[in-house]
Amino acid sequence: MAWRGCVMKWAKTEFIRSTNTTSKSPRLNPCNQQRCGFRRDAKRPDTKKGNVTQETNPPPSEAGAPGPPPPPKIPRPSLFKPLMFTVGFTGCSFGAAAILQYETLKSRVQSAKDEEEEEKLLQGSQDMAYWHNWWNQLSGFQRQLILVMSMVDDFWSNLTEGQRTVTGIIAVNAVVLCCWRIPAMQRSMIKYFTSNPASKTRYLPMVLSSFSHYSIIHMVANMYVLWTFSSGIVSLLGKEQFLAVYMSAGVISTMVSYMCKTATGRLYPSLGASGAVMAVLAAVCTKVPEAKLGIIFLPMITFTAGNALKALIAIDAAGLILGWRMFDHAAHLGGALFGVWYVAYGHKLIWRKREPLVKMWHDMRSPGGSGSRPGGGPNGPGPQ
Repeated sequence: MAWRGCVMKWAKTEFIRSTNTTSKSPRLNPCNQQRCGFRRDAKRPDTKKGNVTQETNPPPSEAGAPGPPPPPKIPRPSLFKPLMFTVGFTGCSFGAAAILQYETLKSRVQSAKDEEEEEKLLQGSQDMAYWHNWWNQLSGFQRQLILVMSMVDDFWSNLTEGQRTVTGIIAVNAVVLCCWRIPAMQRSMIKYFTSNPASKTRYLPMVLSSFSHYSIIHMVANMYVLWTFSSGIVSLLGKEQFLAVYMSAGVISTMVSYMCKTATGRLYPSLGASGAVMAVLAAVCTKVPEAKLGIIFLPMITFTAGNALKALIAIDAAGLILGWRMFDHAAHLGGALFGVWYVAYGHKLIWRKREPLVKMWHDMRSPGGSGSRPGGGPNGPGPQ
């Protein structure tokens, strides 16, 4: 009994002691539970459930849950419609150029007749005294304005026909370059002035991207080359035919770029007039391969036009094969090959067969029908 009493007394003492310690511990150190709780949470995935950690959890597909869907495969865009657009736009460009040439010649003949009649009417009717009195009646501002206009007219008259023709192209490129600097127009510029085979809008950018430059250096380089070769190409082809070749080369070079991008899967946008400019350069170098060319910053280095064309084609071919992405080498090659082909074969196949279209246009424009065609008699067409 004494042993039992001692045991009961010892158990009661330990129970009271443990009760006191548990009741006082939260008041003495209220942070112990929170810390232990954090420690227990950190130690939970260690050993209690088979030593399984987060890194060794099976993937959802192995555990029975559905896994993440695979990334969608981007289908290659169809190029049939862009190809049809290229063919149609090229045909319309040369057709419009033939009609424009007809209208230009007709207006020149009419203006020459009008000038002769005016000279006959004014001959002897007015002398220098009339113009002297007219000049004295003008104000100082009007005189300065007339002098500035005369200086601009003299500068314009001193330009070659090719330089006057490309001045409009350069102005359009400058306006588009300024539009790129307007934040509100960025979305529209990317949509319509960059060519991308994966874009929803693919046809209109094939034309507009040939007048689009984002970098000032890019535009200056292209327009300088175009200005340099403008006199040669216009003297070879004429103003109207040059415009048709330039516009068609821009669309054809973009089509070649579409084909290469689709084949390689690199569907990125591009812009610039390099393809059309390369067609102009290639046409001149093919027609006059012995012409001497030089570099603007290294005038002591000269080379022939034929060698320059071969070097440019080799560089673009290497860039296309090796996957260089600094320039659109496919568009460069497409423009250059089109320029070479047109000078060698295209001029005979396309431009020299424009007579039926011009005759039809003349019959539509003339009030007397086919009998009033130039070179024909009143009752029928003239000799073929």
